[in-house]
Amino acid sequence: MIDDYEDGNALAGPLSEIFTFDVTIADTRCAGCGQSGPVANLRVYTHAPGLVARCPSCEEVVLRMVRTPTEAWLDLRGSVALRIPLA
Repeated sequence: MIDDYEDGNALAGPLSEIFTFDVTIADTRCAGCGQSGPVANLRVYTHAPGLVARCPSCEEVVLRMVRTPTEAWLDLRGSVALRIPLA
């Protein structure tokens, strides 16, 4: 796999259209290997018809996001959980 990616902070702008908090500080757990860490640590690939975020440990897809002019599609099936700090 080519290492042509950005860190998970690349998701901050696009996800701010959906969530009212900074998702990059939320912890996610990879469904593939079980590694947990902040969304900001994911490897985000932008050279696709959307954003693809992969686990930095096993490279499994954790999150996909595609935006159209009227909708956003968010696929989190590669994540076991998303832990969101409330305070």
